[in-house]
Amino acid sequence: MQIHQMSVTYLPEQDRILMRINTTEGDEMRMWLTRRLMVGLWPLMTRMLTEHLLKLESAGASLSGANPELKKMLAEFRKEEFLQHADFETPYKEGQHRLPLGEEPLLVTDVDATPLAGGPLRLNFNERAASGDAKPRSFQLEMQPKLVQGLMHLLEQALQQSQWREPFVPPAAAEPAADDGSSRPQYLN
Repeated sequence: MQIHQMSVTYLPEQDRILMRINTTEGDEMRMWLTRRLMVGLWPLMTRMLTEHLLKLESAGASLSGANPELKKMLAEFRKEEFLQHADFETPYKEGQHRLPLGEEPLLVTDVDATPLAGGPLRLNFNERAASGDAKPRSFQLEMQPKLVQGLMHLLEQALQQSQWREPFVPPAAAEPAADDGSSRPQYLN
């Protein structure tokens, strides 16, 4: 499967991220990514991409013992380099695509990520069926590091829109206030 375009959009009414991938063959894969999935997937993908990028460096073997700050700095440099050449301006091509996974997006329950020796990263997106009657759906794709970095950039934008990465902070209104009789009760949803 040759990837032509990717789209990652946070849909607040669903409180999910819709990821769409269209191919040069005219297929479109649609997937729902939930907060629960992203809590585990985001750190894994970030770590794997950093390690994979370091292995592809000409000095990769000597970087294995480098301190974490140096590794992070080099990975950030590669990320910026990739993003300078990426095209995020061309709109996602809507239209008549074949939907091999069906009309309803795949509700991704787990992702298997495997770095391959030649450079690509293999991603298996799986949906475990909720009932025993439904057939589980999945698909696999291989992405070069530049494409993975583009996907990570799109996911990061969607995560910012979703505010899923914001810390859970109790509201200040929950603190007990002096009861002088003039305050009305406050209700929190």
